[in-house]
Amino acid sequence: MTEDLFSDITDTLFNDKMVLSEEYQPDEIVEREDEIDAFRSALKDVLFGRNPSNVFVYGKTGVGKTAVTEYMMNALKTEVSHRDEADELHVHFRNCNDDTVYRTVRALINSIRGADRELFPETGHSTAHALETLYEEMDSTGGTFLFVLDEIDHLSDVNTLLYELPRARANGHLTTSRVGVIGISNNYAFRSSLSPKVKDTLMEKEIAFSPYDAGELHSILTTRAHKALIEGTWHESAIKLAAANAAKDTGSARQAIDLLREGGDIAEENGATAITDEHIEAAVDRVQRGRVKNKLRDQTMHGQLILEALATLEIKGATPAKSKEIHQAYVDVAEDRHQDPLTTLKSIQNHLADLTMLGFLERTEHNEGRAGGAHYQYELALDPTVVLETRDAIEAESP
Repeated sequence: MTEDLFSDITDTLFNDKMVLSEEYQPDEIVEREDEIDAFRSALKDVLFGRNPSNVFVYGKTGVGKTAVTEYMMNALKTEVSHRDEADELHVHFRNCNDDTVYRTVRALINSIRGADRELFPETGHSTAHALETLYEEMDSTGGTFLFVLDEIDHLSDVNTLLYELPRARANGHLTTSRVGVIGISNNYAFRSSLSPKVKDTLMEKEIAFSPYDAGELHSILTTRAHKALIEGTWHESAIKLAAANAAKDTGSARQAIDLLREGGDIAEENGATAITDEHIEAAVDRVQRGRVKNKLRDQTMHGQLILEALATLEIKGATPAKSKEIHQAYVDVAEDRHQDPLTTLKSIQNHLADLTMLGFLERTEHNEGRAGGAHYQYELALDPTVVLETRDAIEAESP
C-alpha cells in the first residue's frame, strides 16, 4: 500500500535542517571579523546623513560575500533607525547574472515602487528613460539608497550603470536622495575591465574575501552543527574532516556545509545514530558531482561545449592541449550537438581564460623558444566523466 511507503521513517539526526541550506541567513557571522570591520568603515557615512561610499566586494563563491553583505545591511538599517542625523535607509538587492542595464534599472524601480504600484514595462523605453524614472522614484521617496548588485561583473555594459548612478546627485539628477552602489563579484580583475572614466569617478572601497582555512571552516561547521543537528549525533572528527576537505578544495563554507548536510543524509540512509568520518567521505563524491553539475549548467552554451570538448580530449589522453587543438575539438562537439560553433580562435581563447578564472580549467605556460614561442596549454580541473554526463543530461532536457 502506498500509505506504508514512509511509515518506517521515524528517526532523524536533524533538529533544523534549514540551517544547512543555502538560503539560511545566520544571526551572527563567524570568522569574518576583518571583513566586517572593513564594511563598518566603508558604510559609516550613512550614519551621519552623508553620501554613502561605493563598495566592491570580491571573493570566490562560498566565502561569505553575500551573507556578510546582507548581515551588514540589516545591522546598518537597525542602527540608522536610532540615529536622528541619518536619513531613512532603503536597501535594494539585485542579482545581475546575464542582466542588461535596462533590466537591472527596471528591477530597482519596481523594487522601490513595491507590489501595490504599476510595474515599469519590460520593453518600450530606452535605458536613459529608465534611469530618469529611477531617479524620480528615489527623489519621490527620499533618503539614502544602497543598491546591492550581486554578480555585477556579469552585467552587460556595466560601465553605463557605474558611471551614471554614483554621479547622479553631482549631475543634478537627485536632489532629495543619495545613492551608493555595493557590487559583489567573483572576479578579482573586475575593476581593471572598467573604462577609465568610471575608474576615475567611482572612488569605491574594496573588500576582498579570502578562502577559508580548515580552522575557520571547523568553527563555522561547529556553529551550524549545534543548531542544525540533534546533540550527540555527530563525531567531532567528522566535522574536522568536512572542514579539511572543503579547505583543501575551494575554501568554501558552502561546500563544507553541503558536506555536513549530505553526510547527515547518508548516515540516516544507513540507519546510523551519528555522522562519522565514513559518512563524510561518502558525501565528498556526492557533493563534488552535484557542485560540478550546477556550475556547469550556469555556463553559456559555448562555455559548456568547450568544457565538453576538453573532457573528450582528456578521456583520449590528449591533454594538456593548446587552444588550437581545443578549438578543433570544440567545433566537432558543437556540430555533433547541432550548434553553430564560434569561428575565431580569439573567441575560444577568451572563453578558455574565463573558464580558467572560474576554476574549471588548469592552465600552464610553455615556451618553445624561437621555434614555437610562448603559449598556454589547458586541461580540466574537473572529472571529465561528470562533465560528459552533465552535458548529456542538458541535451536530453532540451526540446
